[in-house]
Amino acid sequence: TEVPSSLKNLSGFGPVHVCMPGVIALQTPAFQSHDETEKLIKSLNIQVGYDLDEGNALSDDLKNAPFIILCDDSKFTAQNLRNFLWVAFTRCNPSHDIFGIEEFTIHKHWGCRGPLIIDARIKPHHAPPVVKDPVIERKIDKFFSKGGVLHGID
Repeated sequence: TEVPSSLKNLSGFGPVHVCMPGVIALQTPAFQSHDETEKLIKSLNIQVGYDLDEGNALSDDLKNAPFIILCDDSKFTAQNLRNFLWVAFTRCNPSHDIFGIEEFTIHKHWGCRGPLIIDARIKPHHAPPVVKDPVIERKIDKFFSKGGVLHGID
């Protein structure tokens, strides 16, 4: 229910918010490339106390946070369940966007000892966001207002 101390004040990352117990939204710089993402994940591992090359131990305060969602706007992502589900599961390609803290491969099976990381940032191949047009919204609202054909329908 609280942001783990090892995720506070990370260098190169933005604000951190709790989406729900154990699920952390971590704001990151905008997606540039998969190579840059690999560097970002390595930096995150080092800053939370695990060096992929050295094999240092994982920080204990991450044990109660099984998921970290890398996102463009952590406040929006954590604002409600609808936003979290939309961001985390429509902006992630499992073959490219799943990482972990203290990740490893044993006998061709991937795993991680720390939180699972989902890169849910907007990627260049994603469709542009749907933005409401105020003019169209006003035209539609009249159908739902008193006397409109859709009045009383939620």
